[in-house]
Amino acid sequence: MSKKRTITAVVVGLGLVTLSACGSSDSGSSDADSKTVTLVSHDSFTYSKDVLSAFEKESGYTVKVLKDGDAGQAVNKAILTKENPQGDVFFGVDNTLLSRALDNGLFQSYEAKGSDQILPEYRVDEDKHRVTPIDTGDICVNYDKAYFSEHKLDPPTSFDDLIKPEYKNLLVTENASTSSPGLGFLLGTAAKYGDDGWQDYWTKLKANGVKVVDGWEQAYNEEFSGSAGGKKAKADRPLVVSYASSPPAEVIYADPKPTTAPTGVATGTCFRQVEYAGLLSNAKNTKGGEALIDFLITKQFQDDMPLNMFVYPVVEGAKVPAEFTEFGPQAKDPETMAPAKIADNRDQWVKSWTSLVLK
Repeated sequence: MSKKRTITAVVVGLGLVTLSACGSSDSGSSDADSKTVTLVSHDSFTYSKDVLSAFEKESGYTVKVLKDGDAGQAVNKAILTKENPQGDVFFGVDNTLLSRALDNGLFQSYEAKGSDQILPEYRVDEDKHRVTPIDTGDICVNYDKAYFSEHKLDPPTSFDDLIKPEYKNLLVTENASTSSPGLGFLLGTAAKYGDDGWQDYWTKLKANGVKVVDGWEQAYNEEFSGSAGGKKAKADRPLVVSYASSPPAEVIYADPKPTTAPTGVATGTCFRQVEYAGLLSNAKNTKGGEALIDFLITKQFQDDMPLNMFVYPVVEGAKVPAEFTEFGPQAKDPETMAPAKIADNRDQWVKSWTSLVLK
């Protein structure tokens, strides 16, 4: 997920902490002698330092992380540099962009140790094992509880609600061509209204004053009035495309902590996102990359991940924080779409969406 996903300056995207030194493996090293393994990801990848240190101590590898922008930007750059990649492992390609990465030969085959513990509903590409599921989350419209209370207006609960007159000029979303949550929201509408109905829906949404910005951080932390960052920026949009796990982040990182989340989720607007990691096709340190992917699906990392990246684990038996259950449970009936359908339609849908919404 790329998700992003949390509160900038307080929490950012899918996470908060600035990672250890950015860079790439020594281009002169080989599998046999390189003890540095480089992970390329979106800006929101993060972890607990002690968990990573335990992996480094046990494996003997030093991990470097290279953050490369929003998930969509990071995937596109990885494809452009695949012949001479910036690292060994890429984390953060999700189900909305997976086919683009696979069709462009971004990853080589590797079946991670412990992959049999990944919940079946998240497994893909099981014949070639080019990617390994790492986390999941729901892209959903979030709302500012205070705004709707002050205006004595019920918050929206569904896609249909968002085009009603009472919600005019209230929603901000991300660009579907540059942002993973923006694309997920577009796919959610396509799943809801079908191949022939989603464009009509977006025509109505545009007429109802939807605002489009480049990425999640701008939408959530600068435009959305319900976030900690948005309050500081005096944002004026009480509806934003974000994640079901964003409300728990608003509670956990608030000081003092509120007893209830200041934001809520329109549960009828959710699209399920899954994020994957893969061994880059021309990785210089394949053995280190394999070890790192194995680590990402260990119970140690999966248990640690939710409160760092505000996503759900995908490994059987991994812990889900109580704050998630209370403030940000997964949607019971999210929109979903088969990877093959996304692959067949995504680029044309984005092109049509761009022409329809941005012009």
